[in-house]
Amino acid sequence: MSTLEEQIDISVPTRVVWDRLHRVEEYTRFVEGVRQVRAEGGQRARVDVEAGGRAQEFDAEITDRDRGRVMAWRTRNGPRLAGTFSVLPIDAEHSRIQVRLEYDPSTVTETFGGPKGFAQATAIERLVRQDLEQFRDLVEREH
Repeated sequence: MSTLEEQIDISVPTRVVWDRLHRVEEYTRFVEGVRQVRAEGGQRARVDVEAGGRAQEFDAEITDRDRGRVMAWRTRNGPRLAGTFSVLPIDAEHSRIQVRLEYDPSTVTETFGGPKGFAQATAIERLVRQDLEQFRDLVEREH
């Protein structure tokens, strides 16, 4: 498994960030390649993505930990992916989101296509960073 960690500061309170992260149906607005996310009761969601010219659907399980500061998720089928979103207060009006993504590069290549090795890792890092920036811009604009 490979691990990717990124973070970004957002000019909104942590409660707003936490609330927006839990609106999974809005992930289409800031996560590249996500075509639709449907909450399916409890802590599950159905995710429809397109990447590398391929469409893929999978189920994700979402759990909250650490008294509302960490949202963990993992796929239940499809590509083997797992991660966390940690929301940390900087001050009353600013927050930091830390993202940790765990993935098997060969599984991601098989599922979504694309180059192997360093080029794939660099592409994934770039996408995660862009998604975080889009999330920040969306939340700050709509807050």
